[in-house]
Formats: sequence, C-alpha cells, structure tokens
Amino acid sequence: MTITKDKIIKYLKSRYSAQNIAGMERFGIFSKNKLGISNTDLRKYGKTIGRDHKLALELWASGIFEARLLASFIDDPKQVTEAQLDKWVKDFDSWALCDTVCGSLFDRTSFAYKKAWEWVKSDLEYVKRAGLVMMTWRAVHDKTANDRVFIDYFPVIKANATDERNFIKKAVNWALRQIGKRNKNLNTAAIKCAKEIALLDSKAAKWIAKDALTELTAKKFTK
Repeated sequence: MTITKDKIIKYLKSRYSAQNIAGMERFGIFSKNKLGISNTDLRKYGKTIGRDHKLALELWASGIFEARLLASFIDDPKQVTEAQLDKWVKDFDSWALCDTVCGSLFDRTSFAYKKAWEWVKSDLEYVKRAGLVMMTWRAVHDKTANDRVFIDYFPVIKANATDERNFIKKAVNWALRQIGKRNKNLNTAAIKCAKEIALLDSKAAKWIAKDALTELTAKKFTK
C-alpha cells in the first residue's frame, strides 16, 4: 500500500500525547503544532518509510513539529537543494527542531560547510544557532576532517560568546566542547579559546567558559 503524506499525518495525530507535550515544554521545546511523539519513535517509523525527498517536502509543509522531524529523517541529502536549506532554517522555532534537523539532514548535504558560515552571521536566533550547530555536528560526524577546519571555527565561536540569548550561548558552549573532544590537539586549542572567552565582559561568556573548561580539562580528554 502506497504511503502518503495524509496517511502519515493521520498516524502521527493518532499518537498525540498531552503528557509528553508538557514534558517537552519543561525542556524548553515550544515549537507550534506538537503532538508529543519521541524522536526514538519517529526514527523507527521513518525507517519503515525509507528515503523519499518528495514526501519529506510535503511533511515539512504541514507545519507539524513531529512531521518536520520525520521529514529530516527520510529526506535524501543528495536531493536537498541550497534553497530548501535556506527555506527550512527560517522555520526553526525551537532548539530541538534546529538541532535534530541539522544533525540528521543538513550536515549530510553538500552545502553544509557553506551554510554553517553563512547562518552564523545571521541576527535571527535560530538561524545563528543553526550555523553554530552545523559546526558542532561536523565535529561529531566528520571523522576525516582536518584539524584546521575546526581551528578556523574558534574565532567565530569567541565572537558569539557575548550573545546573551539562551539558545545562542548554549550553542556556542556545545560547539566549543565538541570540537575540544575530537583529539588532544583540538582539546588544547579549545581550552585556550575558552580561557580567552572567560576574559570577556559578559555573563554569557563567563558561563560558557566555566562550563566548557570543566569538561575540556577532564583527564580523559587531556591525557
């Protein structure tokens, strides 16, 4: 039986959970049109659908939070266009949508490196966060990238450390920590960057530095 957007939406709506939605909002996930379905369940469901670029576009257009997450799980990175990335990133309305879509789809496209540098310059909170998160996911997923790639990220990480917006400072912190955990060379460079951030006259910067240094100076990363 052919699966369609309408059938998928009907299934998702049948899984509605007010209790789960309340739990999501306790974690700062305030995206509109939530149904309260976990990422784990959505990923399992996505595997039964398989890759389908056209269906992914239709699901995203529905505006339903879980349908958009599912879209990022089933879309084909090879068919994703730059215009699609620029359109979808402007629809981000929570850290959860931003981080999941960036890590499940965006960073697997041929435009990932370019978009990270473009988006991090944006004044829009979730677009800027997406740029930082793309840098973070590269540190996690790209096992072959040269250290130079990540060393080049440190100036922009430092430049955004004084942004007091909650979801920006947390993204800066996440990027700094993940890059610093790749290897000893990057750990040393990340610690240096964190110490420079600590000197900035900003509450956000001082929080970022303190939190990052706690993890980056742990023996398991420095030995």
